[in-house]
Amino acid sequence: MFKVGLTGGIGCGKTTVSKFFTKMNIPVVDADDIAHHLVEPGKPALVEIGNTFGDSVFNPDSSLNRHYLRDIVFSDPTQKQKLEAILHPLVFSAMQEKIDLLDTSYCIVSIPLLFETRMTHFVDRILVIDCPVESQIERVKCRDNLADTRIRSIIDSQVSREFRIAHADDVIDNSGCGGELAEQVKKLHNLYLSISASLGQPRL
Repeated sequence: MFKVGLTGGIGCGKTTVSKFFTKMNIPVVDADDIAHHLVEPGKPALVEIGNTFGDSVFNPDSSLNRHYLRDIVFSDPTQKQKLEAILHPLVFSAMQEKIDLLDTSYCIVSIPLLFETRMTHFVDRILVIDCPVESQIERVKCRDNLADTRIRSIIDSQVSREFRIAHADDVIDNSGCGGELAEQVKKLHNLYLSISASLGQPRL
């Protein structure tokens, strides 16, 4: 299976791009979706998070208090490392299980922290979704209602925009309109079909 790793900073538009690939019948294996599933009430990962960070990480209904946990991990790098040590091995294992079940020309593997987790070897090609930092801040502010300082702390905890672009095989510029974005995705889709065919992968 030819795996394209899709990544980008917070608010760059990874979900939007993933939806375009899905519309073209390309499966998207999303690290965030898997991580959300792993921390549902009763899951072992959530129990371990509670043991590590205390009962305050739970809502009254025993679900994960994501806002509280986010405040902890983005205020203290040590706490962030503890959370990653719990979740990342489980996430990548679950992703591989999903990929092993696929039978398509290629798949998109959406990993927001692809560089930060040093898991670039997990994919065959890297697609970076890029936009100016100012656009990231505005989009996240509208989406999550976070303060500018909190958004900037999240951006600062990730690799720089320049680093991503320098280490990408492909870059999608998501600073424009939706039509331009769709056209960029379509071109890459055709490229990935061509690459997968050259590798002997089945055609769609």
